[in-house]
Amino acid sequence: MGRHHPSTPATAGWREWVGLPELGVAHMKAKLDTGARTSAMHAFDLAEFTRDGADWVRFEVHPWQRSKADAVVAEHAVHDRRRVRSSTGHEQERIVIRTAITLLGRDVTTEVTLASRDEMGFRMLVGREALRQGFAVDSAHSYLGGRPPREVRLRNRGRSGA
Repeated sequence: MGRHHPSTPATAGWREWVGLPELGVAHMKAKLDTGARTSAMHAFDLAEFTRDGADWVRFEVHPWQRSKADAVVAEHAVHDRRRVRSSTGHEQERIVIRTAITLLGRDVTTEVTLASRDEMGFRMLVGREALRQGFAVDSAHSYLGGRPPREVRLRNRGRSGA
């Protein structure tokens, strides 16, 4: 019904490294969450503003788990606002942006809610709206799309590559 389903979806693990090219983030560890419709990202220091009559949001992306290192300041047009219930049952209005996510080397454009609560174990959750654009999730595996270089993985753990 109007949706394109690739004949052979790419198989991803339950967690993968993703990129957010429009936000300037090359590597971020993400959980692929088939229980969530919309993707979600933990964003810091959200500030809304108006640009050329449109609603925009400025925020920080912290690509590494439990670290503020290599924070990226991003600005993006606001696509929508939604009340979202988190896995802990907390309901919150969130800003929604539409942006590209690079998964298994492919870019898909999808809605991403900006969560301003640090309750998520992963800084990024990839939901069904993105996954149905040509991905199947194999819950028995991780990182089927490969891993970034060792120095990137060490930064994610809070250590330098030296």
